[in-house]
Amino acid sequence: MSARHSHAPGHNHPPDHEHLHSHLHDGPHAAVPGQPRDDEDLLADALMEGFDAAEDKASFLRMARIPQHLHGADGSVLRLVDVELRYAYQVATASPAFNADHLVYLPFPANMIRERATMVFVYVSLRERRDVDLREMIRLLEDKE
Repeated sequence: MSARHSHAPGHNHPPDHEHLHSHLHDGPHAAVPGQPRDDEDLLADALMEGFDAAEDKASFLRMARIPQHLHGADGSVLRLVDVELRYAYQVATASPAFNADHLVYLPFPANMIRERATMVFVYVSLRERRDVDLREMIRLLEDKE
């Protein structure tokens, strides 16, 4: 168990805690209002929750069929060295102003601030580093089937 979280439903948050993996939802298995959850979203939730909770992380990765190596752009073998769980909170938005040389900054009210969480698999060789985010990993796993 990590120091960051205690075990509870929904990526180890209280059941009423909202978060996202490029999607908003009310708990680990709820749909975005008006949109059904797709299989990729459910698999992403399961992989993150399972890895975070697993006492034996290496065995969990083997059971989840996460590759221990990938091939780099030059054909070299990249080895899995890190699995990162990343959490961020978007508290505002900023974008270029139309026809001006400044940013339009819009802070969010408290009820719009949501956690974003993702998982990143870091592969390295002597010449290359490749960060594979959770969505890309899911596609790689589906391509192997």
